[in-house]
Amino acid sequence: MVPMPAIKLDAALRDEYQKLFDTCAVRAERAAGVDAIVGKMLANRARYETASRSTNVPWYVIAAIHAMESAMSFSKHLHNGDPLTARTVQVPAGRPKSGAPPFTWEVSADDALRLRKLHLVTDWTVPGMLFQVEGYNGWGYRQYHPETKSPYLWSFSSHYSKGKYVADGKWSTTAVSGQCGAAVMIKRLVERGDAVLPTPPPAAPSGT
Repeated sequence: MVPMPAIKLDAALRDEYQKLFDTCAVRAERAAGVDAIVGKMLANRARYETASRSTNVPWYVIAAIHAMESAMSFSKHLHNGDPLTARTVQVPAGRPKSGAPPFTWEVSADDALRLRKLHLVTDWTVPGMLFQVEGYNGWGYRQYHPETKSPYLWSFSSHYSKGKYVADGKWSTTAVSGQCGAAVMIKRLVERGDAVLPTPPPAAPSGT
């Protein structure tokens, strides 16, 4: 099999992410569910902000990943939803490497974010953020099923209807994600005024 090229956040992908975010609309039948999730994110904002201070990852990004990976359970690893009573078993396995279980959620979250090198990211504009969050889940949709926008970002919105991986490497064209996508959660926070996303600096004038 010929390996797929690495995904890069080039100008075209930046434009795609921005347009998808700007036009993202919650499906009417999912609106109450999205608001319930956002309410839970806000109720636990202080814990997400603690993780944010140690990693510089925006609190709402951590909250969205937490929702996707472990349904916002503070008894599970942010890496993959495994229980905090032991090191992770699923990929990535054996995390955190230091310390002894049971782990606190904060220790595990710090390890998960640093393992993905998210603490080094400086671009948390809409395109930069969505690139990192999609990458957290993996690029399988974009590489092998580009006709389906990743439900990890867009489920419950106008950008997604069906198609998902039901297991590692196992694709279903008819399966529908039962999770609200991370971008949808964050867009709702922005609409409510509970999150303010950074904007890119203005482009330099031509000829300078």
